[in-house]
Amino acid sequence: MKPILLDGASLTRDKLVEIAFGASVELDKGALKAVARAADFLAEQVRREEPIYGVSTGFGSNADKLLGAHPLRDELPGAVKSGRSLHEELQYNLIVTHAVCVGEPMAPEIVRAMLGIRINTLLKGHSGIRVETLQALTAMLNAGIVPVVPSLGSVGASGDLAPLSHLAIVLLGGGEAFYNGERIAGAEALKRAGLSPVALSYKEGLALNNGTAQMLAMGVLATYRLDQLLDTADLAAAMTIDAFAGRLGAFAEEVHALRPHPGQVHVAARLRELLDGSTLADIPYHLVPKFRPWLPRSWDTAEAQALRFDIGWDWVPTDQRHGREKFYDRFMPFRGGKKHQPQDSYSLRCIPQVHGAVRDAVEQAKRVLEIELNAVTDNPLVFPDRQAEHVEEQVISAGHFHGMPLALAMSYVKAAIPTLASISERRLNKLVDPATNDGLPAFLIGNEDGTESGHMIVQYSAAAIVNDLASRAHPASVFSVPTSANAEDHVSMGANEARHVLAMVQDLGKVLALELYTAAQALDLRRDMINAARALSDRTDAEGLAVKVAGGPQAGAEGRDTFLAEVEALRAALASSAAFHPGHAVAAAHAAIRAKIPFLDRDRALDGEVATAVRLVESGEILAAVRSR
Repeated sequence: MKPILLDGASLTRDKLVEIAFGASVELDKGALKAVARAADFLAEQVRREEPIYGVSTGFGSNADKLLGAHPLRDELPGAVKSGRSLHEELQYNLIVTHAVCVGEPMAPEIVRAMLGIRINTLLKGHSGIRVETLQALTAMLNAGIVPVVPSLGSVGASGDLAPLSHLAIVLLGGGEAFYNGERIAGAEALKRAGLSPVALSYKEGLALNNGTAQMLAMGVLATYRLDQLLDTADLAAAMTIDAFAGRLGAFAEEVHALRPHPGQVHVAARLRELLDGSTLADIPYHLVPKFRPWLPRSWDTAEAQALRFDIGWDWVPTDQRHGREKFYDRFMPFRGGKKHQPQDSYSLRCIPQVHGAVRDAVEQAKRVLEIELNAVTDNPLVFPDRQAEHVEEQVISAGHFHGMPLALAMSYVKAAIPTLASISERRLNKLVDPATNDGLPAFLIGNEDGTESGHMIVQYSAAAIVNDLASRAHPASVFSVPTSANAEDHVSMGANEARHVLAMVQDLGKVLALELYTAAQALDLRRDMINAARALSDRTDAEGLAVKVAGGPQAGAEGRDTFLAEVEALRAALASSAAFHPGHAVAAAHAAIRAKIPFLDRDRALDGEVATAVRLVESGEILAAVRSR
């Protein structure tokens, strides 16, 4: 993997993902000159005894305390001197006392992303860190040392203080780290990697732990995974549309030109692409039979008897067509699986509006994340080349550590994730419910003996996840808990927000996997039912097809000839049709699923299949099958 060059100005989400999953980094030489300039400037100001926040004063509520020449306790009779200046002790203490997170360790890719972010922002040359300290941090990352960073402890201002302290404490020879997969003491990790601990100089503790790296790393990784899941959601929706023999007018280009939200336009175009080539979508209503339970007398050949279903239509008698004559001039008088209505339910028809709005929320978050990747987020900010009368004009205390830009962006995504999961679950539910699945069997199983549940409980799992996602969608960013004796009286809680989003993304993928698993079953049934009707029509006459049509006059009864003539028209239309099939992209996705999960012809244990479906989504294997066709 090629090293990523960091210069403080050109880090992207994609590059950070590469760092997160193992890429090494190099430091731009020009950027290091700016780093050295700021560090030298700070050293000169300390020599001149200028009061500078976080350099020659305490932090937070201790900002009014100026550092003396040496520790007061050194003046006690017989005292053992610390051997460390107060400036060094201030920075050291800042790290070791702030590394107090709790909970399970963050995943290695999150920690590596945090290190990459911190190195990049320090290269801007406004933080006062020395070149050798920055190089030591880089060496730690490149050596594969992953500090143990517990997941809970950041309030998102002053940045991610506690988590970043867990990063920095390993650099000092403290804390714990993973090295070659083993959890060991930080000092031991440095030793095994051939590295030495660092002693911090002026402001370096602040430079290392004051910033938004945790929330930013999690936000980038979350949106990286969401990019794949957004495409997966569109694919799952397309497969469900084909399984419903749905209507495509709602996705027409000219329709969405009238309300051109970018995400909405994109999703509509994507659906048109995924469904290209489908002969199930927009199929004439009367050609779609509805499910009837299989019986020994259902079919006329041994091959057909192997089917797991029977099919049928209801005939509309002539005396029920008054006032509707023009309709029946256009459509045949048979009610099968599809109702004669020009629009599908919202969970199908409004896919562009819902999926598109979620995409727009994610795009907004990505815009914020891209800015933050190359921003300075510590405090105070050092401007060594600024002409000024007083040092306060060159070392400026500000609030770039405040995570609210990220927190609100993550809140938006946090609300969007349950929305996408919810519409997916509604489509899944529509597939298994015989009242809404347009003529498919209940729970997508033949169940002729009344003993089978099919995909019934798959929907329960999806519903449980959707409820859980909705209950976690409350924005953390709206509830500030002041810290540091009210010196930090408004915080962003952005780290919690990003942590929630990252976890919720994983569960969104599970819901989409359940929809794909169910839609594949429904698609098989829909395609096979229509093609069974086509095959029957090809080998029989009107009398042979009439046995599948309920409500018609019996032999010898008045109107029988009219009925048979209309059945013949239906038979001819089916027989003259080519085999019905889904869109080309949907077919590729369906094949990828069927390569690992067979059609459910009878009830069997589904736990392994559900786990496989989840893995197929997580790995991107289904999407890859579509993209490589």
